[in-house]
Amino acid sequence: MRTGNEPMTARSPLRLRCGLAAWGTLVTAAGTAAFALAGRSGWAVACGLLMLVTLVDLTMIIRHIRQGPHYQPGRDIPPYEPVDERRRGP
Repeated sequence: MRTGNEPMTARSPLRLRCGLAAWGTLVTAAGTAAFALAGRSGWAVACGLLMLVTLVDLTMIIRHIRQGPHYQPGRDIPPYEPVDERRRGP
């Protein structure tokens, strides 16, 4: 069933994203250390900043996994409509 709002209600495989974020964190940590040891401080800072981004992403993914079915519904549950703030009462 396609409703036209898939970009807003799309679901992603959180376990796969968690693995990729963990891998990215390890690679950027290794890059930071390698560039720091090689004396390339600019590249070390760049890898360090990228490592912070991957850590934030990993934290958010783990948070969504722990929140349960709202972010990880089964295959038999259809996409839910996003909450419309204009319709909500005070």
